[in-house]
Amino acid sequence: MAKVWAFVWRDFITETSYKLSFILQIFNLFTSLLLFFFLSKLLEGLDIVSLKPYGGDYFSFVVIGGAFFAFFDVALQTLSKSIRDGQMLGTLEALLVTQTEIPVILIASSIYSFIWATIKSVIYLLLGVLLFDLDLSNANFIGVAVMLLLTITAFSGFGILAASFVMVLKKGDPINFILSHLSKLLGGFYYPISVLPDWLQVISYLLPVTYVLEGMRFAFLQGYTISQLLPNIIVLSIFSLVMLPISIWIFSKAVQRAKQDGTLTQY
Repeated sequence: MAKVWAFVWRDFITETSYKLSFILQIFNLFTSLLLFFFLSKLLEGLDIVSLKPYGGDYFSFVVIGGAFFAFFDVALQTLSKSIRDGQMLGTLEALLVTQTEIPVILIASSIYSFIWATIKSVIYLLLGVLLFDLDLSNANFIGVAVMLLLTITAFSGFGILAASFVMVLKKGDPINFILSHLSKLLGGFYYPISVLPDWLQVISYLLPVTYVLEGMRFAFLQGYTISQLLPNIIVLSIFSLVMLPISIWIFSKAVQRAKQDGTLTQY
């Protein structure tokens, strides 16, 4: 725990040293909500069939997607960014020669980012409720918490895999690029996947983000219980159980390869 806390404190000191960046991130949350609010006005009064499973309100639908985009972004990019920064600052080699195990390094390197993503999501939703009348009165927060935990574990596997490519290739991360673009297009961030052609919906259901966003919206907007969320929970648990051990093993091999090639300090 002392090592984990050291990582968290390091990241906290680094991030809070850029005060303007902090202010701009909060401002960006507000402008994002404002954009979605005005966009939803275009659809106001329309009976949109694809939105009915989520309560029928587009603003609520898209805000929930926006709130949890932060976790998606953190899970995919934080570890690879941490590895890249370590390469450029010359701290990666020093860290990897310590007696700290690789799983500890991977987990500890991302904890602060997930804490900050949680804070931003809470602020985002509170702004939605207080300023734009976002209705979360039906929310089942236990279901939300379970889905959030599975969001972190399911996507962290892909994030570790992305970091493995950065460890070896230094620049160029196909996992992040492909999964990020596919998820934004087909995962249901901005529109229900039911509007997509049938053959694209098949691809959507191969992406973990589809089950995350569907489960989050059901839990927040419809108050789904754990038993009702069980299909999403099972799929995300499978993603987590398969991807996490595989990605950690691949990352350890990538570290060995970089050590053998003597490229840990190269960037």
